[in-house]
Amino acid sequence: MMRDKQGMSKKKKGWLMGGGAVIIVAAAYAGGASLLDDQIPQGATVHGVEIGGLSSSDAAARLHQKLDPLASGPIKITAGEQSTSLTPDQSGLGLDIDATLQGKTGYTLNPVVLFQRLTGGAAIEPVLTQDDDELHAAVEKLRPQLDKKASEGEIAFKDATVDYQKPTTGQTVEADQAVENIENSWFGASEPIEVPTSTVDPKTPASAFEKVRDEQAKPLVAGNVTVAADDLKATLKPNQLAEAASFKVADGAVTMSLDQKKLADRLLKANPKMASTAKDARIVLKDGKPKIIPAVKGHGVDTKDLNQKILTAATSDSRTAKINVSVTEPELTTAKAKKLGVKEEIVKFSTPYPTYDTVRTKNLRAGASKLNGVLVMPGDTFSLTKALAPITEANGYFKSGVVENGFSSEAIGGGLSQISTQLFNVGWLGGMEDVTHRPHSRWFDRYPAGRESTLWEGQIDMAWKNNTGHAVMIQAWVTDSHVNTRLWGTKKYKVTSKTSEHYDRTNPKTVYNDAEKCVSESGGQKGFSVDVHRTRTAGAETLKDSLHWTYQPWNKVVCGKKP
Repeated sequence: MMRDKQGMSKKKKGWLMGGGAVIIVAAAYAGGASLLDDQIPQGATVHGVEIGGLSSSDAAARLHQKLDPLASGPIKITAGEQSTSLTPDQSGLGLDIDATLQGKTGYTLNPVVLFQRLTGGAAIEPVLTQDDDELHAAVEKLRPQLDKKASEGEIAFKDATVDYQKPTTGQTVEADQAVENIENSWFGASEPIEVPTSTVDPKTPASAFEKVRDEQAKPLVAGNVTVAADDLKATLKPNQLAEAASFKVADGAVTMSLDQKKLADRLLKANPKMASTAKDARIVLKDGKPKIIPAVKGHGVDTKDLNQKILTAATSDSRTAKINVSVTEPELTTAKAKKLGVKEEIVKFSTPYPTYDTVRTKNLRAGASKLNGVLVMPGDTFSLTKALAPITEANGYFKSGVVENGFSSEAIGGGLSQISTQLFNVGWLGGMEDVTHRPHSRWFDRYPAGRESTLWEGQIDMAWKNNTGHAVMIQAWVTDSHVNTRLWGTKKYKVTSKTSEHYDRTNPKTVYNDAEKCVSESGGQKGFSVDVHRTRTAGAETLKDSLHWTYQPWNKVVCGKKP
């Protein structure tokens, strides 16, 4: 029994010794794991930065020191020949160091992990963050630097040389692919990141420019072009041809054209014999009567399609354009001038003038000279102020007596109211249609009462319309005692004009005038009203019209204020 008891003790002791050893080993293992729980595996790196054996906090500090500049520095971007840069933190891009180190430390009994921590770890990939929407927006902001507009071509002549600027293609960034390229390559990129683009073509291809350049422009200025019209010739030099040329770029095509008028002008300068101007027939007063000066036809060259003929000649061996000689008709032919019917006297009218006022007489002669020979076409309105204007000293007029606001005064053109009276009367008595006129405020007995007209440029005009169906020519002249006016044309109407007796007479009175240019007057003649009645007859047609006017009396004028 004793041996059995002793034998059981030895077996139990063996178990106890083995269990103790396991406990010791386990405790040692656990202790080692505890020692390694905050240690980055030996030899571990993040983007080339050694952090093996460091605690997590020390590793994070080192990564911030080494990698933050890479994560925050500008990212260079290229698109073809264009380049720019963007800032990561403003483009939705970043480096998360905490996430990068997550799981690389901490207590573990995993023998593989413990073995790595003791013997060394692999390279650790940095954890990068990105916001696609923010990066898209950043790429769009780069378009002004990366996109490139297509350059349109240009072609023109400089002197006699073709100046051609070739069109070039542009580009536009493909935003989605650009975002992907940047996300995949931005961190630590040693070279600029190339982003893809698509081509933007110019509206008009180079081939369109070069076709016109080679087939039309260069041949045009390759030498002189001769223009032949029967036995007449003219030479157009390259610079003259270039001056007439222009280019149009539209709808993807280029065309060259030549200005017809410019070519014709240069042609006639090169040989003036190629043209003689047609001359209109003229109706003039000769020996006191109207006479027709016959029209003259012009002779020249037919420049129709001259531009196309020169373009064709420029590509031919002879470089010669042939055109026809043409005859140009005058606008007013001799036959048309005869049909105007300026052939007989319609009416003549004269009034005396005060010969003692020599300055006033100068104005009468100046006015008559501007009216003599004036032709009023059928249906046209004759305006006296337009015919005499401008009434200035520079135009030959002088300062003389006028009636202004009922008082005597002086003004440039004084006396021209007598010319107005003359023209009104030949219009009235010749059957013309009265358009506008205004009698004097007081009557001058050298004029027919109620049948006279004053004039003031810009305010009072005298005008009548030629309703005879033929042209009317004015003849005006001044003798030593009278102003004379005559109308020539074809008489249409038989005209009678009757003037009433003077009625509603008013006596003169004394008035005061404190104007600086006051002219005193003795007064005397009474004022009155008067009527004028006209009848015009042409076959079965009878036209009647009347005039009415009231004249002021010739008051006594005292210069100064009324006492």
